[in-house]
Amino acid sequence: MYQLIKYQPNQVPWNKGKLVGQKLPLKLQEIWAIRVRLQIHDRHRELALFNLAIDSKLRACDLLKLRVSDVSSGGRIGSRAMVMQQKTGRAVQFEITPRTREAISKWIQHAALGSTSYLFQSRMNHSFHLSTRQYARIVESWVAGIGLDFTAYGTHSLRRTKASLIYRRTKNLRAVQLLLGHAKLDSTIRYLGIEIDDALELAEQTEV
Repeated sequence: MYQLIKYQPNQVPWNKGKLVGQKLPLKLQEIWAIRVRLQIHDRHRELALFNLAIDSKLRACDLLKLRVSDVSSGGRIGSRAMVMQQKTGRAVQFEITPRTREAISKWIQHAALGSTSYLFQSRMNHSFHLSTRQYARIVESWVAGIGLDFTAYGTHSLRRTKASLIYRRTKNLRAVQLLLGHAKLDSTIRYLGIEIDDALELAEQTEV
């Protein structure tokens, strides 16, 4: 049995005026544009958050729950870290590049964070980490600040950015799958949207 849903003429669709679907990854020049703005304005927490979001390729729920001890040992920021993903229950490793280690170290010193402190505490309540909503608003401010349409980007843009760059440079899907912590290769293909992108790239290179 099918149930008929009566249309309400004054009902506004939930997605009216919104861009739906996969959020765009950042391009290399856009990464640097945001990074430079954060450095100029001495926004230590946001620079550490931005750099680590790109390096870690973590979902927002996992990124925001990181504690200082997850990325450092003995007062030194590690070059790699491992976390258990909340969504899948699978462990995933990620690299922490020298630039990101420097930003995190400066933020920890600036905020006087202890080893058990959340790395990105909420300013409203230091016993809690940033919420995903707060993070989303921060990401919006980053992309809008360099003149991008913030509706086309979101927190997943940061997760997709480095993964997309790695795939474009290497075409190594298995490596990207491991870095994103996907159980199936099909999930990585859908996540990156590479089938249509590769098809369009081939079409652009073919003149008739």
